[in-house]
Amino acid sequence: MLLAIDIGNTNIALGVFEGRNLVHSWRVSTRKDQTADEYAVLCRNLFKLADLSMAEVESVVLCSVVPPLNDCFSILATQYFGVAGLFIEATEQDLMPILYDPPSDVGADRIVDAIAAYRMYGGPSVVVDFGTATTFDTISVDGEYLGGIIAPGIGVSADALFRQAAKLPRIEIKKPERAIGKSTVSSMQSGVFHGYVGLVEGVLERIKDELGPASVTATGGYAALIATGLSGFDQIEPDLTMHGLRICFEHMRP
Repeated sequence: MLLAIDIGNTNIALGVFEGRNLVHSWRVSTRKDQTADEYAVLCRNLFKLADLSMAEVESVVLCSVVPPLNDCFSILATQYFGVAGLFIEATEQDLMPILYDPPSDVGADRIVDAIAAYRMYGGPSVVVDFGTATTFDTISVDGEYLGGIIAPGIGVSADALFRQAAKLPRIEIKKPERAIGKSTVSSMQSGVFHGYVGLVEGVLERIKDELGPASVTATGGYAALIATGLSGFDQIEPDLTMHGLRICFEHMRP
C-alpha cells in the first residue's frame, strides 16, 4: 500500500492506495505542536477504524506547505511505517514545466493538483482548491503550469468578519435558504456564501477570458459546498491532491 500525505496550514489530508485505487482518505486538523509520536497514534486510530494495517504500508509520499512539520512527518514515516518518506517539491519534479517567476514560489500542493488535473482531465485546465486560501491554478493544453490566483479562503473570510466586528457572532459556513437574511446569523451566512460564490464566478470568468475554454476542477474542504451555488465546475474531486501524489510517486519512485 501507498500512504499519501498532504500537509496543509489548516488540514492534513491522508490517503491510502492499493495500486491506483484510493481505498480510504481522511482529513484532520493541522497541529504544528504535535510530535511524530502523537501523529502516529492518530494514524493508528484512523487505520484501525478503516480496518487497515499500518504494517501493510510499503511507501509514503508527501507534500507540505508547513515546513516546521516536515521533520515530524519524516520521523513518522521512518519510525512507524519503516520507510523513508518521499517529499514532492515543485522544482524537483519533471512532470510539469512551471512558467512562474520564480518557480520555487509555487506551493508543492498546487503543482501536485495541477499534475493530477492534467493527467485525469487534460488541458487547458483550471484547478480551484478551497483551502486556507482559495487558489486558482491554470494548466496549458501542453501540460505547462501557467500561474494562478490566490484569494483568502472562505473560512478565513468568515473568521475575519467575526474577529473584526465586535457585535457579529462566529457562524457555521453553509448555503442559506434565501439570499436576504432574516437574522444576523442568516445575513452573515448569505454574505459569506453568496459573496464567495460571486468571487469564484468572477475569477473563473476572467481566467477563461485569457485561457479560453478549459476544464475546471474543484477540490479542497469547501469544494462541495461552494459547488452547490454555481455551475462553473466540470468535476468535483476532493481527493485530487491524493491522486497527484500517487502520480508523482509512480513517476519518481527510487
